[in-house]
Amino acid sequence: MGIPAGRGAGTMPASGAPAAREPDPGPHLAIDPARFDLVILDCDGVVVDSEMVSCTILRRQLARHGMEIDLDGIFQRFLGRGFKAVAEEYARRLGHPVPDALVADLKAELFAALARELRPMQGVIALIGRLPVPYCLTSASIPERIALSLRVTGLAATFGDRVYDSSMVARGKPAPDLFLHAAARMGAAPARTLVIEDTASGIEAARAAGMTAWAFVGGCHYAGRDGAAILAPSRPDAIFADMDSVRTAARPAPWR
Repeated sequence: MGIPAGRGAGTMPASGAPAAREPDPGPHLAIDPARFDLVILDCDGVVVDSEMVSCTILRRQLARHGMEIDLDGIFQRFLGRGFKAVAEEYARRLGHPVPDALVADLKAELFAALARELRPMQGVIALIGRLPVPYCLTSASIPERIALSLRVTGLAATFGDRVYDSSMVARGKPAPDLFLHAAARMGAAPARTLVIEDTASGIEAARAAGMTAWAFVGGCHYAGRDGAAILAPSRPDAIFADMDSVRTAARPAPWR
């Protein structure tokens, strides 16, 4: 169910700092061509339901290589961010770089699990099929993993070459670089771009880029967790858990 929370909602406290916005409990979100020229979809946790699998495997492999951290810690520190964040935390805690064996073991176990278990997010194929404006995919993952995820889920042709990853920019999320790069390549102004993300770092990056940010909390990694409460401090423009709650134009756009 969509929970729109328009920019500028809320009041200014006595300190002058903007108050956290309360979500508008409206029943629908709408992707309107009068408002948006582009939709940017995050890959892991929005288009494919991969985060629980990948975070569980990351936790297990870190433990095998000397770094103990619980699943909540994995979510808080690494969700939506590239492996660079993992490597930096590992080096900070253990005092030496990530061993090559960890990287190899993680990749082997993760890729095997994705090839075996990965599925598209429920409702995302139907949503993409009715989008009235151009769309593209962004990801903090390495290109090889993105290609595997799209191939396994049958979505490779859906996105074609409209796939942008953090290796293409200087800074990963929460910096806005990747979203700005994708919008520029797609020929869309940031102010007319909608980003659908599932992580705090992604929401912060979209807002820093001057884009509209919707937080999706319907993935398996939010099961049993209050996704709305977790992402609200990042100040998304909407929080929703059901792809079917998003309304779109009745007919596909002619750009298809």
